[in-house]
Amino acid sequence: MERRIGLLFALLLGVNFAFSQSYRSEEVTFRKDSIAYGGTLTIPAGKGPFTAIVIVSGTGKQDRDGTMGGHKIFLDIADGLSKNGYAVLRLDDRGVGKTSGVYEQATTLDFAHDALAAVTYLRGRKEINAKKIGLLGHSEGGMAISLAAAKSKQVAFLISIAGLASNGLDALIRQNRDLVANSQLPDYDKARSNQINELMFQTAYKYADSANMEAKLNETYQLWKVKDDAYFKSLNQPFDHFRFPVYSYVKMATSSWYRFFIQYHAVQTLSRIKVPILALNGDRDLMVAGKENLQHWKEYPRQGGNTNVETVLIPNLNHLFLPCITCNQSEISTIKTGFSEVAMTVIVNWLKKRF
Repeated sequence: MERRIGLLFALLLGVNFAFSQSYRSEEVTFRKDSIAYGGTLTIPAGKGPFTAIVIVSGTGKQDRDGTMGGHKIFLDIADGLSKNGYAVLRLDDRGVGKTSGVYEQATTLDFAHDALAAVTYLRGRKEINAKKIGLLGHSEGGMAISLAAAKSKQVAFLISIAGLASNGLDALIRQNRDLVANSQLPDYDKARSNQINELMFQTAYKYADSANMEAKLNETYQLWKVKDDAYFKSLNQPFDHFRFPVYSYVKMATSSWYRFFIQYHAVQTLSRIKVPILALNGDRDLMVAGKENLQHWKEYPRQGGNTNVETVLIPNLNHLFLPCITCNQSEISTIKTGFSEVAMTVIVNWLKKRF
């Protein structure tokens, strides 16, 4: 079921953070195939063995703490979970910190394999209950944990925070429409932006497996540009400030990561997941549309027979689960609070009911 949750109600759910447990932090390294991983494992005080969670990051090279816009989101999450009795492993992404590899050459499927490598490592730790290891994914990390759980029976549960549960193409179109709508562009430039974005996305999708993708993208842009130049002249505006970054887009779109991402079909993956799922979103998220993705988290696993799914939409939170006003990227560094205590309360209570 999906819930909308307010601060007062959340704080009455029963988690008492004032009397939380202590925990210890341990630097860990391990290797799987050609990748050496580095991260931090937080282990609660007590005998154990403990239920454990692996944090899986979203798009862009991130350190183990999830440092984004001056906030250490994954550190906040690990702290909150371990204080409540759960072990948490957070890793540096490929090519960051103590983890080797080249991030730019990896796809979301590779990140799913990284998550499973972390599960294998934790299964060898005596403090960890090998049958109770789950994955927590943020943003694109929601897609990565879905791929991992669909592949391996060693994943006991999934927690999605602003996690992607939509098709790659659909997600790109929706994300860019939301960002454009929230921008300060004049209406005529918003329309132009949506038009060229979607033309390029559709072309990238159509030719994702083609060696001619770069040529087709440039051709699409040039045809649009001729029509757009004529359209702008009809507006009788003195200056044209609108620019589409065609060079950088084509370079990104022809990468292995983008080709895999844009072809991702969420229902094919989520319908194969049989373990309990908790999915949370903020209702002011401009990067991963909350209502739409929560509906998919609920609907797609059900198509494979899994009804053990809970979804929660939390008011007034952005993509990083921070309270926001404008909710755009530039605001993030000005926000003083950390990861939402409301979201943490929901996660901990869900875990306590099941593990």
